[in-house]
Amino acid sequence: MAKSDSFFIRARTATNGTTYAQSSIDLGAYVDALGKSVLRIHNIAVQYGSPLNVPAVTANEKTVAAFQITTQNQGSMVASNDKSVISSGSLLVSGDAGTAILTLSEALDVAPQMWTNGYLVGVEQIYLGVDQTADRIDEVNVVLECTVETLSSNAAMALALSQQ
Repeated sequence: MAKSDSFFIRARTATNGTTYAQSSIDLGAYVDALGKSVLRIHNIAVQYGSPLNVPAVTANEKTVAAFQITTQNQGSMVASNDKSVISSGSLLVSGDAGTAILTLSEALDVAPQMWTNGYLVGVEQIYLGVDQTADRIDEVNVVLECTVETLSSNAAMALALSQQ
């Protein structure tokens, strides 16, 4: 199985308040199941909000901003038992009325770096979806560390079909 040097794919999805938003990430330059080329995602880094975006909360409020990367187009957030989920996570933001303290807690529910060999992708399009319970951040950005690999034509096609 031939491997390439690692490279980075960057993507952004702007949030639209408290409605699910999604953007596609084109992998056509890297993935070609008929040509036996697939993508392995090794790591995912997530940034909640643009660099100067500060999530503000009201007293005693708890809100969540969540993201997911999937191999299939989605209309809402899905659980990690959905076969299309590559990665998911969330940012919990809470405020305290008495001390005006803002607490942030980030969690990756599922991420390729949790697996021994990352996550193999055989589809030419993946999707970055975001949602939040209150309009507190303006976007979610991700950086994917990837390599391209060659599989047998049967294995590449089986992978692609299993992720559709």
